[in-house]
Amino acid sequence: MKRSIIVFVAASLLMACGGSSSKEKTASTKTGDVSQNPDYQNGLALVTKSDCLTCHKIDEKVTGPSYRDIANKYGDMPDTIISHLAGKVISGGTGTWGQVFMTPHPNLSQADAEAMVKYILLLKNK
Repeated sequence: MKRSIIVFVAASLLMACGGSSSKEKTASTKTGDVSQNPDYQNGLALVTKSDCLTCHKIDEKVTGPSYRDIANKYGDMPDTIISHLAGKVISGGTGTWGQVFMTPHPNLSQADAEAMVKYILLLKNK
């Protein structure tokens, strides 16, 4: 009888340990590493080639807000925000983040601006 209880407890412990690691694997698979996301890679390449990093950093407010602050503000909004924010990147503006004027980028295509916005929104805190 003692032996049966010990075997049952040992089997239960093994299943409990195995179950938690599979849940962790499932959770990490769902969230994934955003740096492997094609939107991240494409947007990062475009941001790096632009003058955006003069006024914005990922986690630091410079002249403009940090990319992370932008992502945290707009990251949960519908996908239509991407087009709107891309328009702001192209036309420039002021007022949303204070009175500092964001330089317009009229030579940037809508598609490239949207790719940059998608990259920024992927930086949202989880």
